[in-house]
Amino acid sequence: MQPQRIVPSYAGRLTECLRISDPYFDAARRPNVIASNGRAAAKRVLARDDSPPDRPRDIIDFVGSSYLGLDTHPVIAAGAIEAIEAQQSLHSSYAKRQYNFDLLTELEENLSEMFCARVLVFSSVILANLGAMLLLASGQLTGGKKPVVVFDSLACISLARYKPVADEAQVRTIDHNDIDALERLCCEHPVVAYVCDGVYCTGGYSPIKELRQLQERYGLFLYIDDAHGISTCGRHGEGFARSQFLQILGERTIIAGSLAKGFGASGGMLMLGAAHHEKLFRGSYVLDSYSVSPNPAAVGAALASCKIHRSAELGRRQEQLVERIAFFDRRVATFAEGSSVPIRMVSVRSQANAIAIAKGLFDFGFDTLAMFLPAAGGRKAAIRLCITAEHQAHDIERLCDCILEKVEETTGKPYPLG
Repeated sequence: MQPQRIVPSYAGRLTECLRISDPYFDAARRPNVIASNGRAAAKRVLARDDSPPDRPRDIIDFVGSSYLGLDTHPVIAAGAIEAIEAQQSLHSSYAKRQYNFDLLTELEENLSEMFCARVLVFSSVILANLGAMLLLASGQLTGGKKPVVVFDSLACISLARYKPVADEAQVRTIDHNDIDALERLCCEHPVVAYVCDGVYCTGGYSPIKELRQLQERYGLFLYIDDAHGISTCGRHGEGFARSQFLQILGERTIIAGSLAKGFGASGGMLMLGAAHHEKLFRGSYVLDSYSVSPNPAAVGAALASCKIHRSAELGRRQEQLVERIAFFDRRVATFAEGSSVPIRMVSVRSQANAIAIAKGLFDFGFDTLAMFLPAAGGRKAAIRLCITAEHQAHDIERLCDCILEKVEETTGKPYPLG
């Protein structure tokens, strides 16, 4: 058995919540590599008015996370408009503890029924995660006993940046998906909570089956952010993580999800399995109760998306997404090849390569993302792209051709680089 490798805690330094300037990030933030500007022209197409005459004006979007293409669905847009008209307002000036639109209650009831959990809706996943980390570190979610909070090293930034918040408890970070290290910590400490993603933004996923076994054996508390897994998996789009648990979620699991990615609307949510956890969040999370509710447009859009998630259309879009992913995998090999996760990482070794290749792809009409460590997930640098059900096969084929061409042109070697 390999010796346990545990990365030290952030030790409560609030500066860890900030990104310190880095020359590669600074270079990549120039237009067309990490941040670009444009407007929607059609499904998965962005239009740019400032394109040079010899470059494509329309850019195919492979950065956005609307995996089923629901963000441009007319039913969802109509739901947002109807909610604004019904409330005669875009925004509430009341704190949530004072007043809520009745549509919010309707949305939480719909999601709770669809996902077989007690669902709370927030204006963002980040706000949901912050509240969860506060309660988790305090011990209120684990029977009054403060847990050792163990973060996966690749946990999404909206979780990892809250390590200073969680430092009220003991905090550890283990290597990505290191089940052996996690089990050793479960043996050493009476109460352990593991914080991870369901589907990672770098394209991998958590071994839910093995995590459930640790939960059954040691009482491990699981906090899973499945923002990228919602809608793409499950009969009603409950997501990668939720679809692998029993019908009753139980009091030792919380799943966070996004209503703004695959779901096609706006906001975040928590799936809870215990009534006392719901009471804690509604009564103890001050930052949420003193903030405003999600606006009527966001709630109306999410209610409309619920209708799609209850219909046969969801299954058709999920199947089409799987087909598009397989089409890409036949042309460009990645570590995620063969999985249904819609995120692919094309390893290009260095940050300079990533910047040059992403810029070259943009010049050919494809918006992708240059990613560096730690976000690149153990690969020093990569081109990240998101495949959706609405991408056309011929656009994916052109993208693959361009990737292979630009990698060889930039590095002098054919892809994969090895």
